[in-house]
Amino acid sequence: MVPALEARHLVKRYPSVLAVDDVSFDVRAGICFGLLGPNGAGKTTTVEIIEGVTPATSGEVLYYGEPAGARFREEVGIQFQNTALQDYLTVRETLDMFRTLYDRRADIDRLLEECSLVELQGRDNRRLSGGQRQRLLLAVALVNRPRLVFLDEPTTGLDPQARRNFWDLVKRIRAGGTTVILTTHYMDEAQILCDEIAIMDAGKVITRGQPEALLRRHYPNVIIELPAEDVSGDLSNIEHRVRPEQGVIEIPTEDVNGSLRDLALHVHGLNRLRIRQPNLEDLFLDLTGHSLRA
Repeated sequence: MVPALEARHLVKRYPSVLAVDDVSFDVRAGICFGLLGPNGAGKTTTVEIIEGVTPATSGEVLYYGEPAGARFREEVGIQFQNTALQDYLTVRETLDMFRTLYDRRADIDRLLEECSLVELQGRDNRRLSGGQRQRLLLAVALVNRPRLVFLDEPTTGLDPQARRNFWDLVKRIRAGGTTVILTTHYMDEAQILCDEIAIMDAGKVITRGQPEALLRRHYPNVIIELPAEDVSGDLSNIEHRVRPEQGVIEIPTEDVNGSLRDLALHVHGLNRLRIRQPNLEDLFLDLTGHSLRA
């Protein structure tokens, strides 16, 4: 089956930096694909090349097997991380305005319902909360009934409840057959929403695949986690990782009993210790050496 989207050997050179270094990947139709990377990894530049916002130094982008062109622009929606909305327009008027830019047009009433905007359709854009604004921007990205939609860090700055409400919208969009390409700073978001992910660092894709498959490949173990302030001795003989931003120490292990015996000699107590399964944030830290927000 022809992929919905394919990036082939994308390169972007600036005078002093190679921002994108021979990046290739494809996205199957109907899935949610996550592109992850710390600031400076080349993720944003890669997405902007694919969207047609930034020209590539070399390489090509294919949309259903054809060079991305007029059909791509007509059938793709984009929710940018920052988009200015016209003051003094209502939610419904905003959607009507953007809808006129396309030959493919969604039904406004259905779009308002899908994005939970029915009760807000008469509200001025200036009076929208952060979560309401993001739902409107998602609806704007869907006004042309896109076959593929880009969501660029759509939940940044939202409170936990608004984030989860937005996740439900994304799940409904994907369930309707729309291909979703998501960039996000939240590992839990990627693990919940994405069927496949690619992680970039230093301008390259360093790994890609299904989240659970990647975790099984990299971690045949569990992680013991305890507060750093509970450690009173030298852990140099125990494999561990310090997470200073969270104030914890993590020990990957396949032998929990043995690791606990070793730890007992170097800590004040084990009352605050917990054992957990590895997640995408662990994978990201191990592959890139720094937090996604670094």
